[in-house]
Amino acid sequence: MLHNSRALEADWVPRDVVHRNPEKNALRDALEPLTSGEPPQDVLIDGPSGVGKTCLSRHTVQKLEEETIDVDTVHIDCWNHSRRFRVLLDLCEVIGPTHDIHRSTPKDEMLARVETHESDLVVILDEADQLADSTLIRELWSIPHVHLLCIANREADILAALDERIKSRFRGAMRVHFDSYSHDDLVAILNARVQAALAPHTIRDEQIETLAEAAGGNARDAITALKNAVYAARREGVETVCDHHIEEAMPEARREIHETHLNRLHEHQRLLYDILLETGPQSPKELRERYETRVDDAKSKRTVRTYLGKLDEYDLVEATGQGPSRIYEAVEIL
Repeated sequence: MLHNSRALEADWVPRDVVHRNPEKNALRDALEPLTSGEPPQDVLIDGPSGVGKTCLSRHTVQKLEEETIDVDTVHIDCWNHSRRFRVLLDLCEVIGPTHDIHRSTPKDEMLARVETHESDLVVILDEADQLADSTLIRELWSIPHVHLLCIANREADILAALDERIKSRFRGAMRVHFDSYSHDDLVAILNARVQAALAPHTIRDEQIETLAEAAGGNARDAITALKNAVYAARREGVETVCDHHIEEAMPEARREIHETHLNRLHEHQRLLYDILLETGPQSPKELRERYETRVDDAKSKRTVRTYLGKLDEYDLVEATGQGPSRIYEAVEIL
């Protein structure tokens, strides 16, 4: 029934990415100069969650690394690794041994290792707006052989924390926007996963159609639901996915993804969510006042607004209204 479980994981990068041809061509064109020893374009990628931004970026740089001798690549999840030390450590691990790096290692020394690296280094900063220290983008950009692909849900979230010099450079970067997938796109994506992961006739076409329809343009939801349906069938000891597995898979997938997103929140984001969960709907002013009484190092109003935007993008809070009438409410999936 199942011969490649990795292909059912949302973060699995296939050998070929179906659809997204305009975006695929744009990323390839931006990086192609590296194949002839020329500097590439920096890239700013934005779009809602679950639309293939990370998958296509990783696929593109992996192909580049396979085809080019003097190029190294690294993908950094800035939500999980938001601190300066952790990002620099990820970069140093690509360059060489890091057994001599410790928490007390000066950050300038770590940055110097990146500066003295002889090959071009293509860095995917995923969830780049989550970086705790946005000056790191400026420092990396100052290194001629470091080239950035910055990913966020909204372009404005990245730009908000940057100084004017970096904003100016971003204006010259290639913009690549991802819209939500169509129903047919999701069907094709799921079919590709089925072919990579499952034995023939494990799941019916109409069941794939149902998963695609329920996912509402979000490939992560669709793929996670497919995985859950397959694993439910395996637990029952059957060789094919049944309709009741499909019916139960999507709510389970949404709970799983919701929990994953909650677990990724850092201290201040989680506190904002918990306050909303405890108190119910709040205006921005009410929420900020409660937040400031719970921490000694409260973030600025702009930073809190960015955090709430991120929670909204990942369906952890629901925002309604505009301006003074705006209300935030925690989303809880039971």
